[in-house]
Amino acid sequence: MSNLTAFLSQNALKPENEKVVVSKRFVDPETKKPMEWEVAAITSEEDDQLRKDNTKRMPVPGKKGVLIPETNYTAYLADLAARCTVFPNLNDKALQDSYKVMGAKELLKKMLLPGEYDEYLATVQKINGFDVGMDEIVEEAKN
Repeated sequence: MSNLTAFLSQNALKPENEKVVVSKRFVDPETKKPMEWEVAAITSEEDDQLRKDNTKRMPVPGKKGVLIPETNYTAYLADLAARCTVFPNLNDKALQDSYKVMGAKELLKKMLLPGEYDEYLATVQKINGFDVGMDEIVEEAKN
């Protein structure tokens, strides 16, 4: 018989924030080393809300009155990345003003080069447990 106490909330390990170098372009002025960003995982409830915020009901072509939910995954991932970023504070007015943007996800896109941004999105997804690749899913489906 298995021990169910391991599944009790107070016994579950809490995910720790991770520090990652997102870009070598942001350098600590004193140490001259790339700055580390702090990234936190979110709860499933928070993730559900982000998905809901980025889902619209769209009409089905050729079927009058039929609507299906359609999620804008680009916007969802932008919101997820902005929500998970602990440091730097993307909501800091001075930081947003320096890039002439309003909003955390707009700031993130403006701060990072396209490749850096894509890599950061992948990092945020991994920290939140979305690190199962499509190859692994296909292999699992074959078995």
